[in-house]
Parts: sequence; structure tokens; C-alpha cells
Amino acid sequence: MTGMPNKRLPGLLAAGALGCAVAVAGCNSGGSPDPAAPASSPVTSTAAAPAQAGTLNWHPCRIQGAKIRCATLQVPLNYRDPAGRKITLALSEVPASAPAAQQQGDLLVNPGGPGASGLPWSVIAAEGLDHRVSSEYNIIGFDPRGVGASVPALHCDPSFFAGVRPDYIPASQRAEQALIGRARHYAAGCERRYGWLLPYMTTADSARDMDAIRAALGQRQISYLGYSWGTYLGQVYATLFPHRLRKMALDSVVDPRGVWYADNIAQDYAFEARMRAFFAWAAGHDSVYHLGSTEARVERAWYQARAMLKAHPIFGASGPVVGPDEFDDTFQQGGYLNAYWPDLALALSFYLHGHATDPMISVYKAIGTQPENLIAVYNAVQCSDVNWPRNWAKWDADTRRVYRTAPFMAWDNAWFNAACAFWPVRGPAQPLQIRGAGLPGILMIQGTLDPATPYAGALVARRALPTARMVVVAGGGNHGQSLAQPPNTCVQGYLNRYLATGALPQRPGLVNAVCPALPPPSPLR
Repeated sequence: MTGMPNKRLPGLLAAGALGCAVAVAGCNSGGSPDPAAPASSPVTSTAAAPAQAGTLNWHPCRIQGAKIRCATLQVPLNYRDPAGRKITLALSEVPASAPAAQQQGDLLVNPGGPGASGLPWSVIAAEGLDHRVSSEYNIIGFDPRGVGASVPALHCDPSFFAGVRPDYIPASQRAEQALIGRARHYAAGCERRYGWLLPYMTTADSARDMDAIRAALGQRQISYLGYSWGTYLGQVYATLFPHRLRKMALDSVVDPRGVWYADNIAQDYAFEARMRAFFAWAAGHDSVYHLGSTEARVERAWYQARAMLKAHPIFGASGPVVGPDEFDDTFQQGGYLNAYWPDLALALSFYLHGHATDPMISVYKAIGTQPENLIAVYNAVQCSDVNWPRNWAKWDADTRRVYRTAPFMAWDNAWFNAACAFWPVRGPAQPLQIRGAGLPGILMIQGTLDPATPYAGALVARRALPTARMVVVAGGGNHGQSLAQPPNTCVQGYLNRYLATGALPQRPGLVNAVCPALPPPSPLR
């Protein structure tokens, strides 16, 4: 899976709080599915005409406790038929507060996914950047098509994550066939509910939506800050609309050549290394957590807990809550963000040594739950961007090969993507070729140990965009190195200077500057 971590405040268990750092005030809006609506083939050409200007009616709203502005924008469902059926995007804005002569226009922000809500990120970016920099931009977050408050919000099977799910790791051929059936059923549910929308859910469609936002803002050019899948969205936008970009910063960069089957396999190996880093960290704090004094012993403790949860899931007031899949999903978040490690180790320790289940339920509900809308959009975009293998025998063989050396994510990742083997939309045979001609200077930021967008793939993107300059966080394993809490002042310095003046690091080569990683978290005592 790509995406940004499910950001919550650290110290969940110690503080007794489960506060969400990116919660949006208000509810998601959905639309009525229309299976009878005609659908034509998705846009795949790299030649993109400028968008026609729509209308934005801004109104006061509150997000993240901040009083800002919100709006909606109608855009074409199918950009080959701009006068045809429309869908609606939801936008948020923190307006520039600097004197007019110092303002630098509009900065769009996307946190990734695909499927993550971008509405809170106008506030997150405004608060995370140096105020002197953020005050010069109208900072705009948006829910991409199908996401959150945009209309329609895509849902394929709202009950898909209800209760405890079948173990990701199939114990038999029969168990694997049952999981294949779940994936096939999910794809069929998407087609049944939103078949008219699915052909128009590609990253290129979202890039065209970004240009529609630019046109509605009345801007000749926009600036852009993207994370995770948002970096691929930025690469696609730059390819389709190279002269519409003023500045672009990409943090935790997707390999455009591996979209998406190969990229997900690369993630499996990177997440395995990240999980072992967590085991080693917990072993270093054995006096606190008592999970083992070596990486291998902590690993055994973790797999012991997983086996216990498979045999006897944790029950809540309304039934089973945490089984092996939910356990995996929760600890996967520790791969994205090591600030979760103390809470995860504490919950594991309570479960194994005191048979206490409340901490495990709490940390699962705080960071491990999966919004079905996010997963629906994730599949709709990735399954349609490029055609996936349709022969399950290949998936099975590849997953078993990966599992031999990288078991933590191998089957989990396979099942998160398995609907693509049965998806009703067939994408092109190859990913869109990213082109770097005619682009301004671009800032890339990348951790060397990032599991969701591995470092080697980020270098592929760097080569595809010759005007880019890359800041590497040596030993950085978090997914998303900028706007972090606590902040990495070295990374923040490069991002703030770039957005303020366009300044880029000048060291020659693919890596143009190096920042140290933040130290690992302290244990909860």
C-alpha cells in the first residue's frame, strides 16, 4: 500500500487519549450510484488541453479547529466529454496573509493514498511551514475524485472491514480460495455500485482535476506539495501540464516505472526491514517492555501474539475486534511512523504478559482501522492506472517467493491489491511515461529507509525529472519527512527555502543534499 501514516498523536496509551491529528470537522458526502450512466474509455493521452474555468464559491468553515474557507468545484467526469456529466470536488483553503506584493499564489497539497482526504492538509501545511513562508501562499487542500467529502464518495462494500477478517496468510488452498472470493466480490461490488465512475478514477484524471482547480482559481500556474501517491500525482501533472507548474515539492517519492504491481512487491521487502527495526528498538528497551533482549526474541514474541490472536481474537462489547489481520494492520502503521513504536510495544507487552486486551483494542482503533472509502479509491485508482496481472497463479507464485524472506507484508499487501486481478476496468499495458521537459526546479525529499516508497524507486523518479534536486534523509525510515512532529529542522529548512525563493541544493549528482534522521522515539515508562 502507498499512502501517508494514519497520523495520530504519540503516547496514545500512556496519555489515555486517542486524538486524531488530521480529523476533519464534518461528515463525508456520498452520491447516488448510477449504474445505467454511459461510460467511455478513460483518457490515456499525454497531450492535455488546459482546463476550462469552473466556479468556486468560498464559504467559512472549520477544519482542525481552524477557521478557514471551503468550496466545491464541479469537474467533468470524462475530460473527453467536458460538457457531459459532472462530479464534485471538495476544497479547503488557508488564505495568504502576507501583503499582496509578497504573495506567491496558490499552493495545492495532497497527502497521498490514493484515497486519503486532503481537506485537513491546508491547515497542516499552513501550521507546519514557517509562518513567513505559509503566509505568502493560498494553501489549498482537496479531496480528490471519489474521496471523502467529494461527490460521489466511492464505497464498494461498506461492510468489508466489519468484524475480524480471515487471516491474510492462507493456511490451505481452500483458505486462499476464500480470500480470492473476497477480492472478486469486492471488485464486483465496485462495478455494481459505481461502474459508471470507475473508468475515470485514474491518477491522470485527478491530475486533470488539479488543472481544473487551477483554472477555477484564475491562476496561470500553481505550486504543489505532494506526499506518497501525491508525488506520483505530481509527476503525472508535470507530464501533462508542464507549463502550469510554478514550484513542486515531492516528499516520499513513488517509483513511476513500477506502477503499481512491482512497486507493491518492493514495499514488501522494505516493510520487512522496517519491522525488524522496530523489533531491534523494542529489544533495546527490554527493561521496559520485556519482549526480549534481541531482535530475534522480540520477533518471536510478536509472531506468538499473532498466533494467539488467530486462535482467539480479542472481543469487544459488540463482538470480535482484533484478529491477526487487524494486528498486522496496526503494526504496519509503525512502519510508516516510528512515533507509534512506544504505543505498539506497550500494547504487545500488556497482551503477552498480562493478558490485557484493552490496550491492543485502543491502539488498533486509534491507528489500525481502515476507512472503506480510502480502500475503495485506492483500488479504483491503482487498478485502473495500469493493467495488473489477471492470472492468479502469478500473484500466488510471486507472493510465496516474497514471503520466504519478507513475511510481514507479503500476503497482507497481496490481498489489499487482489481486487485488481478482477477489476472491471483494464488499464494500459504500461504506466504513463513521466517526462521532465519544460519543468521548473523541483524539490524531492526522501528517507533512505522509507518502506512505502523505497529509496531505490525515488532515485528512478529523480532521473525522470532532471530539473529536480533531492534531499535525502540518511537513515530516515518514516514515510513523510517534512511537516513532521517533532520537526526535522534540516528538512524543514530546505522545504521552506524552496517555497520562499525557489532555492534548491546544488551538490552535483542524484543526491544533492543529506539531512540526518531524527533519533528514534523514547520508550513509554
